[in-house]
Amino acid sequence: MEDDLVQRIASNPKYQELKAKRSSFGWWLTLAMMVVYYGFIVLVAFNKEFLSQKLGAGVMTIGIPLGFGVIVFTVVITAIYVRRANSEFDDLTAAISKAVLK
Repeated sequence: MEDDLVQRIASNPKYQELKAKRSSFGWWLTLAMMVVYYGFIVLVAFNKEFLSQKLGAGVMTIGIPLGFGVIVFTVVITAIYVRRANSEFDDLTAAISKAVLK
């Protein structure tokens, strides 16, 4: 019974569509995160002078808001993924369940 269910799910065209869309979207978000994170790390490693420039008359440097921006970017792309997962991906999952369990 269990193997039959797995086979029906795996052979469903909607499942193949879900797998392809979710993987593609995940890889694009991963690429975006890697560029932002490693871009910041490269700046830390090779351009400390830029990051240590003061903003205004206080102690704030350019590196602090850029580092905060990396954290905010992480939260934003997570929210983007969750929003798409809760709409498009969940709709596909429901369609797969309906088709396979009837």
